[in-house]
Amino acid sequence: MKKFEFFDILILMAAFLSLAYSELSWFKGEKEAALFVGLWVPSIIGFGIYLKLIKRK
Repeated sequence: MKKFEFFDILILMAAFLSLAYSELSWFKGEKEAALFVGLWVPSIIGFGIYLKLIKRK
């Protein structure tokens, strides 16, 4: 199994922080903001995958 690189950890941390902020906003009652920020998670991960594919070439 390949070890995570710094870039992989950075992308995963950005996605995790986005998810955590979304959940915090949801429980504070800011439901629209929570949904908006929650949609960032798959976008961040998808962008990270795209950059990894570009780097491979």
